[in-house]
Amino acid sequence: MPQDAALLLREDNNGITTLTLNRPAQFNALSGELLAAMTQALDAIKADAAVRVVILKASGRAFCVGHDLKEMRANSNREFIKDLFGRCGAMMQRIEALPQPVIASVHATATAAGCQLAAACDLAVASDKARFAVSGITLGLFCSTPAVALSRNIGRKAAMEMLLTGEFIDAPTAKEQGLVNQVVTADELDAAVLAMAEKIAAKPPSAIQLGKELFYQQLGKPLDEAYTLASEAITCNMLMDDTLEGVDAFIEKRQPNWARG
Repeated sequence: MPQDAALLLREDNNGITTLTLNRPAQFNALSGELLAAMTQALDAIKADAAVRVVILKASGRAFCVGHDLKEMRANSNREFIKDLFGRCGAMMQRIEALPQPVIASVHATATAAGCQLAAACDLAVASDKARFAVSGITLGLFCSTPAVALSRNIGRKAAMEMLLTGEFIDAPTAKEQGLVNQVVTADELDAAVLAMAEKIAAKPPSAIQLGKELFYQQLGKPLDEAYTLASEAITCNMLMDDTLEGVDAFIEKRQPNWARG
């Protein structure tokens, strides 16, 4: 398949990998094929030590409008639908399990599983043209699986309002509620995302990987268990070669020389 016809594009540049959803005519709806392509790409990135940061973006007029309803309607049986939602959930969890941070670059509409996708990423930058909704309820479908990621990003009442009404929120509201980190103009979006990615890519990957894993592990734990996990993680982190180099560089007032292996 020629690259311009691929459902998912990959570009690598100086430790930053960009994945681009490429179903513009379908507003990047998550078909079974696109989910498979994303799963394969994420697994490949996980095993690629050269990748420091991942940017997830989309082509066309929408970021992602969720699942491909035409595909689902053409396969209205329990086995197909359950498998599809299961594979989508597994793909979303791969983003969290990835050792590299993932930044969503949301240039336009993100609805239902598309909003879930943005929420599943570790960080998100949105254009001021972007809008977000979990709008399945308008079709009679409560966005149960998007609710998992959404409710782990924003407050309960804000999440329930979105889920129960299906109404859109704009990018500034998404930032205020914690769904995105930054809002910039459409012309500034690529540069803002790249700047964030480059800042992270300049940090030692060993600490980034350990920190990301610990961050998600401790979230669902009671306070005492969270501190036990964090104490073990920071002990291991403190004794890493990169960390010792960073401390020495701070004491000696010089720039650290991180390991890049």
